Amino acid sequence: MSLYNLTLESPDTLRVSFGSDPGTNAEITAYVDAAIRDMKLPGGKLIKINGPASLPVACVLAHRLCHLFGVVAVFDPKISGYVVSISHDPAFKVGDVIPA
Repeated sequence: MSLYNLTLESPDTLRVSFGSDPGTNAEITAYVDAAIRDMKLPGGKLIKINGPASLPVACVLAHRLCHLFGVVAVFDPKISGYVVSISHDPAFKVGDVIPA
């Protein structure tokens, strides 16, 4: 079953997309939560997320990733950059844009 796809494209970029199987947000959020844990991401200073997500899925991603990374940034195609959404690092402020 592929409800949602998560691929670490580089050490700091997580590509996300909806899977080929249909599912409710309840099913997909549980799937994403388990998938993130199973990926055993090493954590680090920064993770950038690129791809479509429903609001419930985005919340699960943010919650899981902010415990592993100091900064979580999400791609915004309107500005072709990653917007810092969570920061525990004084070098990055929420709202900062990291060029793509």
